[in-house]
Amino acid sequence: MNILDKVQQYRQEQEKLHWEGTLADYLRLLKDRPYLAQSAHSRVYNMIKHKGIEEEDGVKNYSFFKDSLFGLEEPLEKLVEEYFHPAARRLDVRKRILLLMGPVSGGKSTLVSLLKRGLEEYTLTDEGAVYAIKGCPMHEDPLHLIPAHLRKDFEDEYGIRIEGNLSPLNVMRLEEEYDGRIEDVVVERIFFSEDKRSGIGTFSPSDPKSQDIADLTGSIDFSTIAEYGSESDPRAYRFDGELNKANRGLMEFQEMLKCDEKFLWHLLSLTQEGNFKAGRFALISADELIVAHTNESEYRSFISNKKNEALHSRMIVMPVPYNLKVDEEEKIYQKMISESDIKDVHIAPHTLKIAAMFTILTRLKESNQGGISLLKKMHLYNGRQLEGFSDADIQELKKEHSDEGMSGIDPRYVINRISSTIIKKEMRSINALDVLRSLKDGLSSHASISKEDRERYLNYIAVARKEYDEIAKKEVQKAFVYAYEESAKTLMDNYLDNVEAYCNKTKLHDPLTGDEMPSDEKLMRSIEEQIGISENAKKAFREEILIRISAYARKGKKFDYQSHERLREAIQKKLFSDLKDVVKITTSIKTPDEQQLKKMNEVVATLIDEYDYNSTSANDLLRYVGSLLNR
Repeated sequence: MNILDKVQQYRQEQEKLHWEGTLADYLRLLKDRPYLAQSAHSRVYNMIKHKGIEEEDGVKNYSFFKDSLFGLEEPLEKLVEEYFHPAARRLDVRKRILLLMGPVSGGKSTLVSLLKRGLEEYTLTDEGAVYAIKGCPMHEDPLHLIPAHLRKDFEDEYGIRIEGNLSPLNVMRLEEEYDGRIEDVVVERIFFSEDKRSGIGTFSPSDPKSQDIADLTGSIDFSTIAEYGSESDPRAYRFDGELNKANRGLMEFQEMLKCDEKFLWHLLSLTQEGNFKAGRFALISADELIVAHTNESEYRSFISNKKNEALHSRMIVMPVPYNLKVDEEEKIYQKMISESDIKDVHIAPHTLKIAAMFTILTRLKESNQGGISLLKKMHLYNGRQLEGFSDADIQELKKEHSDEGMSGIDPRYVINRISSTIIKKEMRSINALDVLRSLKDGLSSHASISKEDRERYLNYIAVARKEYDEIAKKEVQKAFVYAYEESAKTLMDNYLDNVEAYCNKTKLHDPLTGDEMPSDEKLMRSIEEQIGISENAKKAFREEILIRISAYARKGKKFDYQSHERLREAIQKKLFSDLKDVVKITTSIKTPDEQQLKKMNEVVATLIDEYDYNSTSANDLLRYVGSLLNR
């Protein structure tokens, strides 16, 4: 199916969703589907819940956010359970402006964008369907047609509470077009769309001297006054402000606290009473979720001004900090890169992880508990199990600083530095060292970083570099062992033969001469020392190995290279310690001999085939590890 066919198919599907009828028809729909009359807050909560909720380690994960927001599980759970859920149940929290407060590039705008795109999709479903009075520029709720004196009876019959009054325009239309017969008023299904200004509004502050309040509440259409005779005739008014168009859905206030005061006061009545004033009309009812976002410094400045107390009391402030998990930060970079034109550049394994380590370190705060470095804290937050620390200890660490994650390096800076490295040097492959070098170079030109922070950040780059050194050495070790798998198995069998002879106090036979010989203590100890087995503990370790072999034999299973994790680690380390001279020699001489070159090519092939390197990054890794081993 080509793109035009898909467009046609989508258009046909949209046409099938179209519905139009009278208020009487709509009330019959409500009998079977009372959820159609849900409020704006309820619609947002049900939209999030509709996508699914999973629970992990006592924290709820919402599928609605999972592919776009990373490492914010706890703030998102707080947002949903402390704002959206109670607001959906008509508790008083729905009469508050939702203010997302956090650092730049922390996910606030992404979160709001997700809610807007989600509502657009949700209103296409049966569960999220929205019905409105046809021809109303504010997409008014048809239930506003029910007279006030009958609403209690309506609630008893339908189980639905009606809030809000009919707008001035529809009051006039009811009398003039329908002769007061509410049952004949035409109702249609509508679909939210930010582009079409239906159910979703966005207000962005500009110059206070030139911006008009009409941007929010609509304005008089002077060209129609001669026709209708009065400015107070609702037909002479354009109900096209953002508050009008966002009715039934969501209104985004971008950088809200930068707005002039006259714009903010309109929100007082809207949030508390569910209505606002426009022109020469009675109060206009509006049912919409107002979500705003700002940074911490602007928020602190706002609440310090006593004149803002009334508005501040009508806000629910939800902190949206930076992510503090290395693995989740890596996902943020992967997402940003996938959406850019640099996605075809090869990024060596662990590159983004090392960049993420540096970034997370800049966001963490020193613990008051002794013996917990920022590096250890970073690993604990990322889910690594460290001896002596339980989940309760990690929760205590998180409670130490309420503002942890509200400052530090933002993801955009990292992506900007990666992009700069690629563009300037026209590189088709980058590794962790390239990125760390670029991050370091960029600190001197970062305008918002103080001299003191710059010194700390340089230290964090050094810490991240040390972490990479260890990862690089282990990566090459794994590749060598994989390339010499047979050697590892042979070494394992040799060790096991000697352990069996040692424990059973028997002799070994020389495969060449046939002579008897004692177990090779030097060989066994050279392997056991790789994992810290002491002289006093060697006997117990060897006996435990023999018991494990016997247990496998009784079950008819073969004890092999993968059967004992600690022994496998010891064999790998022993093999690499024997082979690392090959790395040192081959990477330090300009013209390696044929045998050395063959060995290195095998390792390069393993890095490419098994560990996602390309030829350039694999050879760079070997040269770097060689230089580390030669120090």
